[in-house]
This record gives sequence, C-alpha cells and structure tokens, in this order.
Amino acid sequence: MTFYEIKSILKNKTVGIAGAGGLGSNCAAALVRAGVGHIIVADFDKIEKDNLNRQFYFYNQIGRDKVNALRDNLHAINPEVKITALKMKLRSCDIYEIFKNCDIIIEAFDSANAKQMIIETTAEELPDKILIAGMGIAGYGDNNNIKTQKYGKLYICGDQKNEISKICPPIAPRVGIVANMQANTAIDILLKFCC
Repeated sequence: MTFYEIKSILKNKTVGIAGAGGLGSNCAAALVRAGVGHIIVADFDKIEKDNLNRQFYFYNQIGRDKVNALRDNLHAINPEVKITALKMKLRSCDIYEIFKNCDIIIEAFDSANAKQMIIETTAEELPDKILIAGMGIAGYGDNNNIKTQKYGKLYICGDQKNEISKICPPIAPRVGIVANMQANTAIDILLKFCC
C-alpha cells in the first residue's frame, strides 16, 4: 500500500487515548503523522517542567492543560486532523460514553490502578473494542525485551516488568519506543480491518 492509500483509510478512523503524558502525547503525534483523522484524548493534568524529558510538549507550554497543548501541537503537524480534547480525570463510568465510537482505544496512564480500571471497564462495557496498553516503560536500554503481546482484544506494549519508580524513572527513549509501538499496533490493526 502507498502512503496515500494508507492516509486515505486512516483519515476516516477515530482513536481514543486515555492519558496525555509520555505515552499518550507521543502516540498521538505518531498517529496524526500517519494520517489518523480523529483523535479523542482525555487527561486532567497540566504540563510541568519535569514532563519535558519524555512528553510531546515544549518549555513555553509549562502550566498549560496537557490536552489543550497537545491539541495545538497535533494541529501544528496536521491542521486538518480533528482533535477532541477532554480535560478530565477518567473514571470507569466515563469510559463507555467517551470511547464508544472509537475504532481503537489507547491506554496511556501512569498509575497501575488506572491501567487496571480501563482494562477491566473496556473488557466489560466495550468487549468488541481493541485496547492497546503500555506496561513496562521505565528506565533505559534492554531493547530486546520490549515487545507487543496479545491477549484477546487487549494488546500490551512494553516489557511488562520495569515499573516507574524514583530509581527507575521514565526516560524519553523507552517511553517513545513503547508509544510508537502502540501507534504502530493501532495502525496495523486499522489497516488489516480495511483490507
């Protein structure tokens, strides 16, 4: 398939992203660059200086709401992309209504509890939806252990072992690798469904 053909398919697709931090912001940028036509992103947080080591934001955006800054950054890549930016802390009762019309959902939360919430809620309330999660993104190096594994409608990108901690922080290369794996998995699935 040519890039023109890929973009002509992806422009009619909607991807939901739960979280606009390291995984969510970088995944969104990759999806928009590939031609996805509509991104729905939900996050409650503001940009902090410490985020700049791994998230798709810039120094002059510190203090802004992540979803609004991400919308601006994505429009700088492609002004025609539709961005639905929702400033909110997602709860299980929100998942169905926000993501029901998405072709694919990307999980991009920091906390294990939030990851568990969206995985369980999606499996229960949106059982036909594909969810692509990121787990095991902390640290650096160890490229060969970063992979994508499929569990029914759930795909997990990462090494599934390196949890974020004070002595094992998230660093741009591994976060970017996993975010791009999530985007790549989404694009692969979206294109397979169309062909």
